[in-house]
Amino acid sequence: MARPRTFEEEQAVEAAMRAFWAAGYEATSTQDLCAATGLGRSSVYNAFESKRELFAKALRRYMEQMDAQLSELLESELPIREKVRLLLWDAVDHPDPAGCMVVNTLVELGPRDPEMAEPARRHQQERVARLRDAFAAARAEGELAPDRDPAALAAFLMATIGGMRVAARGGSDRASLEAIATTALQVF
Repeated sequence: MARPRTFEEEQAVEAAMRAFWAAGYEATSTQDLCAATGLGRSSVYNAFESKRELFAKALRRYMEQMDAQLSELLESELPIREKVRLLLWDAVDHPDPAGCMVVNTLVELGPRDPEMAEPARRHQQERVARLRDAFAAARAEGELAPDRDPAALAAFLMATIGGMRVAARGGSDRASLEAIATTALQVF
């Protein structure tokens, strides 16, 4: 008879997410995961089968959290420029030293493990599409000039925010991040 689990799986995935987010997939050892989750090695493997599966769950959790934040913002009644400002300033006000887990995954695993990087790539494409739709709606409502390309604006904004997250991870100070955000906001 199998022993019942004595831990909360969601808390373990959250803790593993933070460990992978900080160090990346390859640099996070099983011992690191045990320390982060408080689980023993056998519990980690019994619950999640493999480090790879646990990473996939952790990445999915991170992406769900980011999607919830973006949905809340895009569904608000704020003008599009204010939505963009809030997205940019989130990267200024919350410059996580770990950067963005999605961007980190694409940089680390994209060239060597496309299968592992595919969910992150798809997530980025979906976020760009959601922003594109928001910019198209704003253009139709006259908030953006008719000559503004919603797809280009969405790709630009995602690239800028991703770059800001990388810059923060690389040690850029607040003044540098503010300058990037201010310059980017002028596009809108």
